[in-house]
Amino acid sequence: MKRTTRISIAVATAVLAIVGGAAFSAQDKYTLKSPGGIAFADFKGYEDWAVVSSARTDEVLKVIVANPTMIKAYKAGVPKNGQHFPEGSRIVKLQWKPKKSTDAPFVVDVPDVFTQAFVMEKDSKRFPKTGGWGYALFNYDAPSDTFVADPAPADCGQACHVKVKTKDYIFHPYQKR
Repeated sequence: MKRTTRISIAVATAVLAIVGGAAFSAQDKYTLKSPGGIAFADFKGYEDWAVVSSARTDEVLKVIVANPTMIKAYKAGVPKNGQHFPEGSRIVKLQWKPKKSTDAPFVVDVPDVFTQAFVMEKDSKRFPKTGGWGYALFNYDAPSDTFVADPAPADCGQACHVKVKTKDYIFHPYQKR
């Protein structure tokens, strides 16, 4: 009886160690911070944010989502009404490599491999030189199922986004539903 109990305890301990080890090895992407100081944690819950728009290039499919603060501003007419997005606005551009659907009865590209989350946050005190917006890129590595903060500085997105300065540095309008 003692031997059976010891074996059961040893087996249970080994199983807990394996399961616990797997749980601890999973990455918490929200611990990442970009070199420019933007924390991925500031975008926690982005997976459930409302869609602003979508886009496609030859290389990637993009879905742009925004936090409730920014969605409220969009619905109030920002930036078309000449107003700026409020402090605390956050937007995420999610990017996938596309593939042709093998299920649809027509030709259509669908997301395949997720590649990155490009994030922007409005904080005029932290980012006064870039119109109040901070930028960061979190690259996703599918084989390891992990994110890595791109080494680009917090103003890396400014070079492209300055082209839409009159729209408070945002390319995508809120799409009609």
